[in-house]
Amino acid sequence: MKILVINLMHLGDLMLVTPALTTLRKNFPTAHLTLLADKKLADLVQYNPNLDECLLIDKKGVDDHLPSFIKFIFKLRAMKFDLVINLHRNERASALAAFSGAKKIVGYTKPGFARLFDKVLPNPSIARHIKHGFKTEYLPGTKHQVHSHFDVLRQACGVKEIYDNGLEMTIPDSAAREAERIFLDNFGDTKVVAFNIGASWLTKRWLDSYFAECADMLIERGYGVAFLGGTMDKEIVASCVEKMRHKKSARLKIFTGEFSLAILAGFLDNCVLFLTTDSGPMHIGVARNIPIVTMFGASPVPGFYPYDAKDILIKSPEACHPCGNHTCPRAGSDNLACMKNIPVAVVMRYVDELLNAYGQPAKDIPRVHGAYQCRVIDLTETT
Repeated sequence: MKILVINLMHLGDLMLVTPALTTLRKNFPTAHLTLLADKKLADLVQYNPNLDECLLIDKKGVDDHLPSFIKFIFKLRAMKFDLVINLHRNERASALAAFSGAKKIVGYTKPGFARLFDKVLPNPSIARHIKHGFKTEYLPGTKHQVHSHFDVLRQACGVKEIYDNGLEMTIPDSAAREAERIFLDNFGDTKVVAFNIGASWLTKRWLDSYFAECADMLIERGYGVAFLGGTMDKEIVASCVEKMRHKKSARLKIFTGEFSLAILAGFLDNCVLFLTTDSGPMHIGVARNIPIVTMFGASPVPGFYPYDAKDILIKSPEACHPCGNHTCPRAGSDNLACMKNIPVAVVMRYVDELLNAYGQPAKDIPRVHGAYQCRVIDLTETT
């Protein structure tokens, strides 16, 4: 039996597919299991032990025009899959699944492709926008994305038993060694808190001045601070560091835009805590078992909370949470109030709690399987 799983979305979305891959492998141990993903995210999945093959599509490069896309469809058809499972309903993934020529096609899809699917399921993790005349009502998702994917496997693929090992990301030994070398060269035996302050939406970003305060306090307590993130985050990290009192400290290092995803994962293995926005790197942190403190402003909690019970999510006290907007429609001092009203003192209280509870490199913390509901601190109940 040949099975293809498709997810062409962003870093976090792809990490949230990994528990489904484990379940498929356990239920179909002799199947040839293939994952189709975005080429730039290859580090996340190409060493996954549950996969026999990883197909990569260059979404923003050579495959980003119609002739190449059609060629890719014919490539899929030639592979003669028995089952295709589409785990994101965007147009590109829906089209690839619909025209794959597989004997059975299931999962999420855009309405225009639904007739070519054998079974279409809703994704209750994703927000919906319901129009009421000239107004649109935002309805956040109600179920974690991991559990929604499990529903697809149960209802459309004949899966009888779920094997939930949490999020998984396997990296090669060479990446782990290189990450450890970078860590030791920069920090030695200092305990390090990693920061990720970027996010795809402006409304997911806690204030850089708040991150700067946290970094200063940690440095004053003897911790190292490592700023991570991609090349798109360099400007906001520079702005954050400029606001710090201890920006010249030897215990402050900036790696923004310097790491591959595999090196990022290996580096987190050596850190003691990850202070992060709701972002793709947050989900990598979950997969690498590092304790996490994260702040949710516009982001809906049920669908995308960090999938690990030791992690702490601080939920904005604003009545408009979650709005799902990429930019804040409120003006003046109310702009980004969801993030402004998550105080530094509250975040540091939970940073300290996790540092006291764990306080060792993530790679040395025992992984607890089956405990995946993070702790949610609802500031509407404490303010």
